[in-house]
Amino acid sequence: MQIKLINLSLPFSLYWWDPVESNNMCPKTKKELLSNSTMAEPKDELPAVIVLGRPSVLNFYGDQFSSKFRLLKPWESSLPLDQFISTHAQTVQAMFCSGTTCVTPSLLRQLPSLRVIVTTSAGLNHMDLDECRRLGISVANAGTVFSEDVADFAVGLLIDVLRKISVANRFVKNGLWPLHEDYPLASKVGGRKVGIVGLGSIGLEVAKRLEAFGCIISYQSRKKKPVVYSFYPDVHELATKCNVLVICCALTDETHHLINKKVLLALGKEGVIINIARGAIINEMELVQCLVQGQIAGAGLDVFENEPNVPEELFSLDNVVLSQHVAFFTEDSFRDLYELMSGNLEAFFLNKPLLSPVLDD
Repeated sequence: MQIKLINLSLPFSLYWWDPVESNNMCPKTKKELLSNSTMAEPKDELPAVIVLGRPSVLNFYGDQFSSKFRLLKPWESSLPLDQFISTHAQTVQAMFCSGTTCVTPSLLRQLPSLRVIVTTSAGLNHMDLDECRRLGISVANAGTVFSEDVADFAVGLLIDVLRKISVANRFVKNGLWPLHEDYPLASKVGGRKVGIVGLGSIGLEVAKRLEAFGCIISYQSRKKKPVVYSFYPDVHELATKCNVLVICCALTDETHHLINKKVLLALGKEGVIINIARGAIINEMELVQCLVQGQIAGAGLDVFENEPNVPEELFSLDNVVLSQHVAFFTEDSFRDLYELMSGNLEAFFLNKPLLSPVLDD
């Protein structure tokens, strides 16, 4: 019997992709070898990943990522961005980016060896998916990692607007309670007619939560879903049937400024709008006008059309609750995000299926 010796001192990048060796090893042995060799592997021998947009998950899990991959970070280089990219253009196969990174045909042309993009966002409006598809570049996103936390936040914004929680907080902290006996009445959450724009994973979680409050749920989406909620193909018609709109859809060419003055007026003076999707789905200028003129009752906004810039007219309105695009900011979601992002990159380098593929050509 022939005994084959394996040199475990070799970096896994030199050993792992040998198809004969790979096929001759059981899955458990493969996993252990990958784990052990990665830990001992010099940084220069780790799989290279170019990082664009400074994903916020690196603030919390940067060391863990760096133990598995050689992260090429342009912000740590003295080179201009274009020059930094061109330095690695011929070799880098994987990109890790945030939702603020514009992945354009021009950027993709600068990286001819690129084969996968892993983005920390669930939304993909920052990315030219058609061009990725044409070039055979696979894309993975955050999938449903954020869905429950974002849904919680959407419901929180609605409760805050209707029950005036932030207003009451300011009232007490500003010392007004002993000075003023009169305080405006709030509104009940239960029984509200809630229209959800986009019944994807987040929209479904919002519906489930608000249904428990006794709200009447209906929705608008690209197509009818197998749910008990009333379906309206047109968002204006949905608004006429509701007094709350919760925006949960993706930002696309079709949904840009989907919520305009006509829709807001259909929602009515008792209407409240909540947006935890993307700012540009609402025509922000027309929303501000409707709020200032009292044509709708209030808004809870986590996203804005030109972030981080927020219309100053909103700052003085007690019927508007604002937050800085943080609906997904929880310890739990970031832990799950790290595991999903690193898992996608590991899968790519091991020639395995991506965990959360958007395009997997």
